[in-house]
This record gives sequence, structure tokens and C-alpha cells, in this order.
Amino acid sequence: MPSSGKTVHASAVLTGERAVLIRGNSGTGKSQLAAALLNAAREGLLRYARLVADDRVKIFAANGRLLAAAPETIRGIIEVRGLGIRCVDCEPLAVVGLVIDLAASDATRMPDRKAEETEILGIRIPRLPVAANQDPFQLVLAALTLAPKV
Repeated sequence: MPSSGKTVHASAVLTGERAVLIRGNSGTGKSQLAAALLNAAREGLLRYARLVADDRVKIFAANGRLLAAAPETIRGIIEVRGLGIRCVDCEPLAVVGLVIDLAASDATRMPDRKAEETEILGIRIPRLPVAANQDPFQLVLAALTLAPKV
């Protein structure tokens, strides 16, 4: 793993070949969305999902890709609101393919092109802003399973 990088307040879930990096302030539902994605794979709504990290994610830029990993102290654990801390299988390292911003102030019904991308550590990544009053699960599931927009 590259030595440079930083730790961010986020969760990350590998969904197929790429991970989603879920960002948002405390209490916006990062862990809840991560758990919902893991459950979606168990229920067959997603082909694959495995936790990378919950609450804190180490991110690195390498060869034009953004990589995500869990800090060692929280590897393999997720907080499920109402149930507490749970142990789950985890992926040690994943390439980030989508950033989900929860309670995003720029979330709109028809997103502006500028809102559909973000830059992290010099890497441009597709971005999905989710409004504060919107349930993110169905939107994220659609983003992961539907064909790209026309």
C-alpha cells in the first residue's frame, strides 16, 4: 500500500470491481448505507458487496486510481445503529469508483454536470450527491445497477 495518503471520515464498500466511498457528516447515515449495501448483496440485489471500512477510511492515490483501506484498529467492524458494533468480512484494499455524498447541499433532481464528479488526491472520481431528505439506498442501488445515463 502506498505510504502517502490520508484518513477521511467516511465508509467504503466494495460493490463488484469498484468501491463506493460514502461521505457525510456524523449522523447522516454512512454506516447505515454501508450495511444496506452489504444486505443488498446477501439478498441478490447486488452481485457482490464487502465492507472496506466504516467511519474512517485510509485513502491513497496510486497509478491514477484512488485506493481505499481500513485503518488497522477498525478493520472488519461496522456500527449498526440500534445493534452496536458488529464484525463482518472485509476487503483489505479497493479501488474507489464512485463517491456518495450524503446530505449534499448541491443535490438536485437533475444533477449539474459539475456535481457529478469530484477530485480527491488529484484523482477525478464520479460523484453522486444525495439530498438530506432523501433515502440514499434506492438511489445508490440504481446508480450501481442501471445502465449509464443517455
